[in-house]
Amino acid sequence: MTFQEELTLCQRKIETSLENYFTENLPQQRLLEAMRYSLLAGGKRIRPVLTLKFCEIAGGDPQKALPIACAVEMLHTYSLIHDDLPCMDNDSLRRGRPTNHVVYGECTATLAGDALQSAAFQAILSADLPSDVRTAAALELAQAAGYAGMCGGQQLDIEGEQRDLSLDEISQMNALKTGCLLRAACVMGVLAAGFPADSAEVRSAAAYADAIGLAFQIRDDMLNVTSDAATMGKPVGNDAESHKSTYVSHLGLEQCQVVVNEQTAAAKRALRGTFSETAFLDDLADYLAGRAN
Repeated sequence: MTFQEELTLCQRKIETSLENYFTENLPQQRLLEAMRYSLLAGGKRIRPVLTLKFCEIAGGDPQKALPIACAVEMLHTYSLIHDDLPCMDNDSLRRGRPTNHVVYGECTATLAGDALQSAAFQAILSADLPSDVRTAAALELAQAAGYAGMCGGQQLDIEGEQRDLSLDEISQMNALKTGCLLRAACVMGVLAAGFPADSAEVRSAAAYADAIGLAFQIRDDMLNVTSDAATMGKPVGNDAESHKSTYVSHLGLEQCQVVVNEQTAAAKRALRGTFSETAFLDDLADYLAGRAN
């Protein structure tokens, strides 16, 4: 099976599982519709793919890790809904179609994000896994999502819009805003396979995630300069227009590509000596480094 075939198979498995959430017939139907609108809007599903594949190479059962993989995507989707709100980035396009608040209004969009965040933890805590595994996974995701993770990174991003940031400040902001959830996705896959949080397998997964996380964000900054809205499915060029400090503004496109290549190689090295079947994750690192959207 080729990398692309394996990726597509994994993505389809995740899509099928996500389709089963929030299908109840309830008076608050509009809220459920808003949640599904963004959750099922497509995307590459990289974070849940990482969860399933790390569970697999750690010797676990990816089928039992599916609720955890879906939880990562729920939490990621909540963050996108809230990021797009007028009080934040005020974006009207996400994944090629109108953002949640444009379709459902700001109040329902806010509630949809809130509900997806709580549903993520409900999915983990309801998974068919030992209680200590569920607890460890929920803790990992909570740390990635909160003030010491994604929300903290978003706060630094908001404050950073008012001044020029150093390269270290940009790296710190993105490590929290983007990197923490990627790390949680990888680590939770290993936890789902039964390894403790202090194991070498978890450390290896975290190191891989940190490297692809940095490469991912730098590539994102590059695409904001070189791509277009039709390809990206969201606005581009806004970083330069707002004079936002980015990796590109500090390093330039050529040096950014050098760092992306270095971090991709570092991600692959992080898996050596700990896991044996790393071909898919090696290819995934290359795929993310060369992505067009």
